Amino acid sequence: MTSVELYDKTKTLEMRKKLIGQSCRLFFSEDPIKIVRARGQYLYDENGVEYLDCISNVQHVGHCHPLVTKAAAAQMELLNANSRFLHDNIVHYATRLAATLPPKLSVFYFVNSGSEANDLALRLARQHTQNEDVVVLDHAYHGHLTSLIDISPYKFRKLGRQKEWVHVAPLPDTYRGEFRETHPDPAQAYADTVKEVIDQVHSKGRKVAAFFAESLPSVGGQIIMPYGYCSKVAEYVHAVGGVYVADEVQTGFGRVGSHYWAFQLQGEAFCPDIVTMGKPMGNGHPLACVVTTAEIAKAFTDNGVEYFNTFGGNPVSCAVGLAVLDVIEKENLMANALRVGGHLKELLTELQSRHAMMGDVRGVGLFLGFELVKDQTERTPATEEAAHMVKKFLLRLRERQICVSTDGPWESVVKFKPPMCFSMVDAERVVGNIDEILAGIETGMAQV
Repeated sequence: MTSVELYDKTKTLEMRKKLIGQSCRLFFSEDPIKIVRARGQYLYDENGVEYLDCISNVQHVGHCHPLVTKAAAAQMELLNANSRFLHDNIVHYATRLAATLPPKLSVFYFVNSGSEANDLALRLARQHTQNEDVVVLDHAYHGHLTSLIDISPYKFRKLGRQKEWVHVAPLPDTYRGEFRETHPDPAQAYADTVKEVIDQVHSKGRKVAAFFAESLPSVGGQIIMPYGYCSKVAEYVHAVGGVYVADEVQTGFGRVGSHYWAFQLQGEAFCPDIVTMGKPMGNGHPLACVVTTAEIAKAFTDNGVEYFNTFGGNPVSCAVGLAVLDVIEKENLMANALRVGGHLKELLTELQSRHAMMGDVRGVGLFLGFELVKDQTERTPATEEAAHMVKKFLLRLRERQICVSTDGPWESVVKFKPPMCFSMVDAERVVGNIDEILAGIETGMAQV
């Protein structure tokens, strides 16, 4: 077996800066944690210090889950081959996934990453509709491929370019958006903003291929869409011949607790035309998927261009995917997400009355966030001159061996998307430390 030299942290960081692109940033980049092993919801550095991981939604059923690693190793020893060879695992896995979805979603394409899945979804939508234009939500992020940067305002606004075929609708944010929680029907109001965008597209002589949205916008700030919004948007999109694409790369596989897929929070009457899956599928193994209707799949086949993916759906990847599904079921991780996530949200909500910096607490299951604000009444995000508060907050949690990160348009939303084995004790530990740290920060600010 080839041995790999183990560098000390300083040497590893030095070599990384020399060899790895500097745009590939690390968590806590000024003083990164060097992680050498992990198990469950815990990370361990080179000195054996344990950190509670509130970030790694990729390791969905827990870091290095023994059933998942065993399945991967066993299949790797037996066979791993190009996906164009006939093998049972891919059909077994598709059958298991189909059982979690509405019957309409019945045709699967396996790929290697969420970005690859979203790119393929874009191709499917365009081939089926024979249209080009895409409507997306503001602050959305759908992946790092060129085609996806083009439909991700989170990225293309920083680059100063927006393609003429991309159209941006307001984020349906009932905390900070135009239509807030006091509005009599925010779902309808925000859906109507999408219709306005569609009408503008048609007024220019263009046609919509797809409305593309995360089922729960993540980079946008852990947003929970108002109930009924997606159904109404789908109605408007279908009326002009487009399709609805639900990006479940961050939110699928039971993370919301009450349902297997986040789009199901919108009710049984709502079903997207295309769903993309990614991050949690392989528990860290590169595995992703697109599922769609037979009609859309037929249009893609009828274009006469063969689609194949060398690694997508290979025997090892599907063995891993099947093991992840087994663990979700056997360990009742959806129920755990509902119970622990509900407790965590309740504890965070209790902090609002004690800390002026605590803004909105939002989320469902183990997809949660709370906003750090300068003013609770005005809902002013903790940005610019107050950014040091957010940075200080994250660093102080890290000093207490708790890893969290931020999202949102102003990077002011502290997010929680931990492994699904996160416990009640973990939730109470996190909130107790948040309470103490905010009290310290606010005392220091008052003394300035």
